[in-house]
Amino acid sequence: MSKEYDPRMHTAEHTLSGVLIRRYGCPRCFSTHINANKSKVDFHFPHDLSAEEVKSLVEEVNAALARDLPVVARDMPREEAARRFNLSRLPESAGDTLRIVYIGDPDSPEGPLDACPCIGEHVSHTAECGTFVWVSHEWKPDDGGVLRIRFKLER
Repeated sequence: MSKEYDPRMHTAEHTLSGVLIRRYGCPRCFSTHINANKSKVDFHFPHDLSAEEVKSLVEEVNAALARDLPVVARDMPREEAARRFNLSRLPESAGDTLRIVYIGDPDSPEGPLDACPCIGEHVSHTAECGTFVWVSHEWKPDDGGVLRIRFKLER
């Protein structure tokens, strides 16, 4: 991990992804740049977001972070993970046993907010992230509908 990498930001990115996927049914982000000061994440997304949608998303992400959800990692055979998750962002060198990171209890009746194979570092509970702040976003329809979100965290 680089010296600029921040496990709080990485966990917040998973939380944002979980909220967007649940709300809009969009695919998981295809590109991220996680930095201690400000991060960005790119999604294939069908439309721009209105000011009301942004406000609502920020509220939902912050509500999830404030719930102090556990961040749980469990090993899973690559073959099973390939049936359940998109592995395209994971290097082959990750091995035959993959680490699946869950935001929220994977065994709870409602399930986790987010789950995906991940080799990054995370905090142990979402409340450690602080407050999610939406810095900006842009939607690029000419790039196949790419939504880029920039965010930071405040303590």
